[in-house]
Amino acid sequence: MSEVTRSLLQRWGASLRRGADFDSWGQLVEAIDEYQILARHLQKEAQAQHNNSEFTEEQKKTIGKIAACLELRSAALQSTQSQEEFKLEDLKKLEPILKNILTYNKEFPFDVQPIPLRRILAPGEEENLEFEEDEEGGAGAGPPDSFSARVPGSSHLAPIKQKFFLEGTLLPRLPSEPGMTLLTIRIEKIGLKDAGQCIDPYITVSVKDLNGIDLTPVQDTPVASRKEDTYVHFNVDVELQKHVEKLTKGAAIFFEFKHYKPKKRFTSTKCFAFMEMDEIKPGPIIIELYKKPTDFKRKKLQLLTKKPLYLHLHQTLHKE
Repeated sequence: MSEVTRSLLQRWGASLRRGADFDSWGQLVEAIDEYQILARHLQKEAQAQHNNSEFTEEQKKTIGKIAACLELRSAALQSTQSQEEFKLEDLKKLEPILKNILTYNKEFPFDVQPIPLRRILAPGEEENLEFEEDEEGGAGAGPPDSFSARVPGSSHLAPIKQKFFLEGTLLPRLPSEPGMTLLTIRIEKIGLKDAGQCIDPYITVSVKDLNGIDLTPVQDTPVASRKEDTYVHFNVDVELQKHVEKLTKGAAIFFEFKHYKPKKRFTSTKCFAFMEMDEIKPGPIIIELYKKPTDFKRKKLQLLTKKPLYLHLHQTLHKE
């Protein structure tokens, strides 16, 4: 097994475990998001050209079936019916199969078929993405945004929109408390020299203490609303999931810009920015962009570029 394949299988396994953990904890939005992003990456691998993949055709077929099961579990979590179509205990049976995909030779435990590859596009992205995928001998066509798969005893599911990926995992504002301050951060846009080439860009927002420990739930924005010149536009509000007065000394709010990399077939952090507590004040603010990997402890920071490119935010404070 090559180092690239080993690393890929480790990432897939970690993603599947994260999704199952969210699922078992009742964090359904996060579980659906994790399942659907992993399913999308598995689909791309399953439909990769022979010379672009280290997996055999039979292994890719199994990978495609695992993606179908992930979609089925996502659909079950979104269903309003009390009877779940595909259960968490069913999904957990996929972990050893995925982990041992190179030696797995048993019959797949669920009656599913690999699903068509779908592409999630931000507005105005279609032309760039199509050209880019053609150049790479990309994974190609198939009906966008939908799938159909079957498990024993169930009917075919209706097409399911990838809405949780498109809409992100943003959380509502907390209830107000007398004398306490809530913060809304509007992410307006980010400046990047190659803004137009970013596929499925979104921003992960987290609040960390000085040791890099999460102080609030992590939130993902929806995919960017548009790309224009050297800017990726979001125009979305993120509600801080803790009253400002309750944040520990030295905490910081991090913004990680992420995008999909077709050649490597996974979502990557391109750069990050952060805002410290003394920068929390009403009105607009622009903050500098730093090179990955994200340094939550803020000890070895390197600016992304010398060009005047920043993350543009607007803060609103709510206090009773």
